[in-house]
Parts: sequence; structure tokens; C-alpha cells
Amino acid sequence: MQRVQPSATGAALALAAELRAAGRDVIALGAGEPDFDTPQAIKDAAVAAIADGATKYTPIAGLSALKTAIQSKFRRENRLEFSARQILVSSGAKQSLFNLCMALLNDNDEAIIPAPYWVSYPDMVRLCGAKPVILPTAIEQDFLLRPEQLAAALNDQSRLLFLNSPSNPTGACYAESQLQELADVLRDFPDVIVASDEIYEHIHWAPERFVSFAAACPALADRVVTVNGVSKAYAMTGWRIGYAAGPERLISAMTTIQSQSTSNACSVSQMAAEAALSGDQADVTAMTAAYRQRHDFVVAALNEIPGFECRSGEGTFYAFPRVTAAMRVLNIAKDVDFVEYLLNEADVLLVPGSAFGAPGHVRLSFACSMKTLEEAIIRLKRAVPA
Repeated sequence: MQRVQPSATGAALALAAELRAAGRDVIALGAGEPDFDTPQAIKDAAVAAIADGATKYTPIAGLSALKTAIQSKFRRENRLEFSARQILVSSGAKQSLFNLCMALLNDNDEAIIPAPYWVSYPDMVRLCGAKPVILPTAIEQDFLLRPEQLAAALNDQSRLLFLNSPSNPTGACYAESQLQELADVLRDFPDVIVASDEIYEHIHWAPERFVSFAAACPALADRVVTVNGVSKAYAMTGWRIGYAAGPERLISAMTTIQSQSTSNACSVSQMAAEAALSGDQADVTAMTAAYRQRHDFVVAALNEIPGFECRSGEGTFYAFPRVTAAMRVLNIAKDVDFVEYLLNEADVLLVPGSAFGAPGHVRLSFACSMKTLEEAIIRLKRAVPA
């Protein structure tokens, strides 16, 4: 436990609740949680499951019906084929990734993590006794890992590469050709598994369609674990259903890890997830359109604030501006202190970029109403001098 830190985004959520309970009018833009309600058809499926008595243990790796829905989803949307034995359903995509780290990594193994990264990746690796190898990217390279960076980092100890596309926190998404360039480097390192975190797949609006890593690089398909879930696209964060698909031997090992930790994911949530994946996707389309509208507003507004530099994203519901120029004007050295300044002066809570391996940035979630975002921008502009 000396190796790891509590989740920074979880801490931001807790702080916002504490301040509001104390009477502060805080606008909290730290949590990555859709403000939309779970679509009614999904809730109806859960109610029906409870009424039908579907409240018992399920197979460790997930209900057969849900696995079938996941297989269909991969076939329909990603051009990928998996057997039922190649799929594991877990209590959220986070558990899927943790299972992977526990099943794969030994002491002194190395896991390559492009930064900015989702806050949990490095600590998952550390909990396994392995070493996170952080490869920084910058706004000038669209926050995307370059093949030459990957080639320079790989060695005989490398066992895992995390790729999150579309990315939390940056909103950046790899094009098919960019994934193939990374795959060309990985071919010379056959012991490296790719953890392709695609939880934001449906919250995507780039001109080029989203492409799963395993579909873009079929020659490496037997070395890819594709992780996804229903939390973000279907506004089902609290239902806690994620899934992983990949090589049968590795999925089997991950299932063993899960069998000795949590066992099966919630039975009712699994049936709701089946309805989500198999049903009408109109709600997902509508929610993504709203995120796109908010994205366009937020990115333009942030770039009007002195000292803020924000790249347009291709997906997710986050903006990740570089704020070093604003920090210099205020004589603030650390982004953690800058976030504290904004909280005290503007009552707006953000997450410091250092939590994502990118000091000098802040993450802002726009998974909230336009009215809330407009007020937050007004407050931020007042707090940051020209």
C-alpha cells in the first residue's frame, strides 16, 4: 500500500460533496460521470429481472445471454470475433483492467503507459509489484504516443502496453493508421500484451470512424485484450458492468483472479447490460450529440481565458487545457495549487493534470448541463487575470 495513492478523481468527488454539505456553492467538474439518467428500457429490463427472481449467483465470467450480446456487439461494431470463453464480465471496466494486471504482471515486469493517462493505470501496475514506465506526450503531438517513443521504451522486461482511445483525460483518439504504426513496433516484442481501453468508444465524433486496436491490427489480435463496458455510453456508472475480450488463456487467468476476489458481477446489472447492448441505440446517439455540443462550447470558451490552451478532442466528455501560462501570471508553481486557487476564488473544482501524469494541465468534465458549464466559465474568467 506504500506504493499507491487514492484515486485523484475519487478524491475530487468526495471533496465536492463535502463542500456542498458545508454550504459552498461549488461547481464540481471533476467527476467523469454522465449527467443523463440510464435509458428507461435498460431500467425496465432490470426491474423485470428482479421480478423474475434473477438475483442469484451467475457464472463467474458472466451470464451466457450477456456474453452473446457482447459477441454480437463486437461483431457488429468492431468486426471482431470472440468465443464465449474469450470474454469475461466484471464489476466495471476498472476491474477488468485490474484482473488483467494481476493475471499478467510479475515483480519487476514493466508496463508502458502513455501520459496523460487515466489515474488508475500506474497504481494498478504497482499493486502487482511491476514498474509503470510513463511515456509523456504533449498537446503539440495531439497527446498521442509516437512509434519512436514506444520503440525506445520497449525491452525484455516489457509485458503490457496501455492504450486508451478515446482518451481520458484528453479526448484524443487514435486513427487506424496510427494504431498500425504502433503495431509495427510491437511486432518485434512478442511478449507484450496490449490493453486496449475502449470504454469511451461510443462517445466519439471524429470524421474518421472509431477503430478498435484489434481490428486495426489483426496480426496482433492474439496479444490484445479489449476492455469496454456500459458505464459511460449508457449512463450506467453505478451499475458496475465492464467486460474484457482477448486470448482464451489470458481471459481464463483473469477469470481465476476474479473467482478469488469478487466472483460474478451483479446479476441484475448483467441483465440490464444485455438490454443496453442489444437494444435501440438512439439514446446513446442523443447523449453523444449533447456531449459534442458541450465540447465545442467548452473548448472555445477555455481558449478565450488568458493562459489557457485547449485542444479539441475527438471524444469523451473531458477537456484538458494546458494552463502553465495562467499559472505564471498568478505566480503559482504547481497545478495542484492552481486547482486550489480556482476552488477558493471561483468555487469551481477541477482535477490537476499531475494526477494524470501531465503537470501544468487541468481536467474539466463537461458531463453536466450547458447552464452549469456557462456559469463555470464565467467564474473561471473572473478568477484568471488577463
